[in-house]
Amino acid sequence: MALLIDVKHPDWMRDEDLRNELLRHYPEADIRIGDHPGNPDEIEMLTVSTYLPGEALRYPNLKLIQKTGAGVNNILGDLNLPQSIQVTRLRTDTSGGEMAEYALAYVLQEQRHMREYRDLQSRSKWKAFPPRRAADTTVAILGLGRIGQLVAQRFVDNQFKVVGWSRNLRHLPGVDCYDGADGLLRLLQQSDYAVSVLPSTTQTLGMFNYGLFKNFNARTIFINVGRGDLVNEPDLIQALDDGLLAGAILDVMSVEPLPADNPLWLHAKIQLTPHISGYHLGDAIVDIAENFRRLQSGDSLLHLVDRAQGY
Repeated sequence: MALLIDVKHPDWMRDEDLRNELLRHYPEADIRIGDHPGNPDEIEMLTVSTYLPGEALRYPNLKLIQKTGAGVNNILGDLNLPQSIQVTRLRTDTSGGEMAEYALAYVLQEQRHMREYRDLQSRSKWKAFPPRRAADTTVAILGLGRIGQLVAQRFVDNQFKVVGWSRNLRHLPGVDCYDGADGLLRLLQQSDYAVSVLPSTTQTLGMFNYGLFKNFNARTIFINVGRGDLVNEPDLIQALDDGLLAGAILDVMSVEPLPADNPLWLHAKIQLTPHISGYHLGDAIVDIAENFRRLQSGDSLLHLVDRAQGY
């Protein structure tokens, strides 16, 4: 039985580096890398960041696909994925904490008018703006799972008014929680910032479309650190042009890397980052080795994905 690492993002994590880290925790394991998979019949666990359609079929005895992160939509979307293959994801407060830090950083940028000051500096112009008060600012967190709760708590800790939305009603200290379609609209209408950490499922795919943007407050800045395919990007551009919301900060896009000719790059009301809000896996890497050990022993796997739910 062998574990194959094929992350496909050497600028983020090299297969060799992840292999060396896993061998520290499971030195006797047969762990291989994408460039040297050996006999495909021996591969029973595959670890990926990006999953390619039909990739599982390369390995006749594959039992488990381990995602190096939370999003598994590209795996579950493979119509040829055998039902016998299990899928697991990583849970880490490290990347969740970084996503919270990212969202807070961009909100503070707007609160303190940093973009305006950068523009004024380029024109050698001296002008001051009053900072916006956190206590007078409402931040909406869309998605209140493990990561969403970390993001919400970061804003609670910094004295913002925090509201949250999820499919099923949550009860979180310091957060006014909403659920359902009506709850989403009420939340959006009162928000200065809307931070999406929602997963990609059949229910959320393309949910941020022109119809939903019409329910945003015109002052709202939309921040997406969840999944890129939640946003209908042409509709977002049209909504910004029509003044339905004030701006957008996108760390995730529907196609990554974003093509150079994509209009998102040059839109004056959009800021982009290359999917870096939650960068480090932290000690969650240990769970990859542990799942390989559990797969061999027949024990229950960590963070098993419910394929019907999509996460």
